[in-house]
Amino acid sequence: MTQNSDLCLHSTCVALDGRALVIRGAAGSGKSGLALQLMAYGAELVADDRVLLRPLDGRLMARAPQAISGMIEARGVGILNARCARESPVHAILDLDRVELERLPAQVFETILGISVPVLGRAQAAHFAPALIQYLKCGAIDPDA
Repeated sequence: MTQNSDLCLHSTCVALDGRALVIRGAAGSGKSGLALQLMAYGAELVADDRVLLRPLDGRLMARAPQAISGMIEARGVGILNARCARESPVHAILDLDRVELERLPAQVFETILGISVPVLGRAQAAHFAPALIQYLKCGAIDPDA
């Protein structure tokens, strides 16, 4: 059961060092596959397929619905068990439907449940998953600052 202020998104979420990345995109866009790559680099699963979001003390918090906690789908393999991170503050949203073409993109933000969150686009590069891990570890510098 969710709380009244919860927002349920069709997305996947991983966390590293207490910072969550919500991965959204159309069905079949690779949300779970990318989450598995990030988990191979040390991230922990927050939720796969559905993510519950709620505001808490000015931060957007992400967690798994109880029924799917600790499970992730691996296409062609099946439903896998995973170490599950606790509820984690959302550090950014990755929109797989938005391809980032700029070498140094301007920061984009979206307001969800009254909280502004950075939104990243998909980079078509081999270093993308490691770059996301580094983003979760240390953040990014705003090129417009």
